[in-house]
This record gives sequence, structure tokens and C-alpha cells, in this order.
Amino acid sequence: MSQRTATRARQTKETKIEVAVNLDGTGDYEVSTGIGFLDHMLEQLSRHSLIDLKVAAEGDLHIDFHHTTEDTGIVIGEAVREALGDFKGLTRYGSATIPMDETCTRVSLDVSQRPYLIWKVAFTKPKLGDMDTELFKEWFQAFAQAAGITLHIENLYGENNHHIVESCFKGLARALREAIEIDPRKSDAVPSTKGVLGS
Repeated sequence: MSQRTATRARQTKETKIEVAVNLDGTGDYEVSTGIGFLDHMLEQLSRHSLIDLKVAAEGDLHIDFHHTTEDTGIVIGEAVREALGDFKGLTRYGSATIPMDETCTRVSLDVSQRPYLIWKVAFTKPKLGDMDTELFKEWFQAFAQAAGITLHIENLYGENNHHIVESCFKGLARALREAIEIDPRKSDAVPSTKGVLGS
């Protein structure tokens, strides 16, 4: 099996982002977005999915964190999509239920090339550190759209906003790890009765 890697870049008047992924990695990461909390979440994504991840982002943080957050999701999603190649052998589906102290979050996904986000997550505070909590939905939406993933995220319960967000990223990581594994019994076939994904 060829190594499933990709690099993607995006530059606009608002952001400049470079991403590299190795889907068959060991969870090594180098992440720098200028947003400390987002860095922490992307490190969790890499470590728990075992996807090697490099992210170098510069953005208009003097305005707010919106553009950098959203565009980082886009470029990481694009890189994952490219690294998946022809989708042959994919397990395709993945799910995880992640407990974190008082919090529990469920994540289910389908690497379907039919992007969709269901987001049932609420926060009790407008910010975590300097980051607006409303931006986390924007990141997951951007990632799901660019990666072509149907993604359902539901926080079942929890009180601590940090735990809620972190359980969402860890849930994505574990579900993605499961979904992108190659099934040795069907390593030569696209996981769909149609023979293609996204139609």
C-alpha cells in the first residue's frame, strides 16, 4: 500500500496556511496557528488519530480568530481528502464516545464524500481563553466540508467548557482513526455498493 500523505496550502488576504498529513503516521505533530487553544486541540487531533500533522498558519488575528480557525479547518480537511486517494479499502465508518471527567461526547462519521455536520454542542461561556466558543462549530463545519465527511457530534452532558471542546476533538480523532483504517479483507474495493463514494 502506498503511503497516504498530502500537503495543501491556502493563501488569501486574511490567512496563509500550510498543512501536511500522513494518515498512516504515529501521531507526531508540529502545530502553530497563533491561537494557543486551537493549537492544543489540533495536537489532540493528531495524537489520538495517529495522523501525523504539520500546520503552519498566519492570519489576521488583530481582527479576530475567525478566519484563521475556519481556514485551518478547510486546509486540514483538504489534505485529509487528498491523502485518502481512491478510497479503496477504507473502513469508511467510525464512531467514538469520549468521557472526560464530568463530560461525555459522542462522535460518529462517514467518509462518504457527502459532507454534512450535525452539531449538538452548547457552551455556557462565550470564550475559552481568548477564543470565542462559537468558532469551534466553524472549525468542524469547515473540516467536514473540505474532507467530504458526514460528521455528527453530540455532547451528551458536561459542565466544563474546556472538557466539552476537547472531548469533541478527541472524539473526531478516534472516529477518524477507525474510519480511515484499511480493511485487509477488502483492500482493493471502494466501500460502497455503488463502487464510488459521493454519488
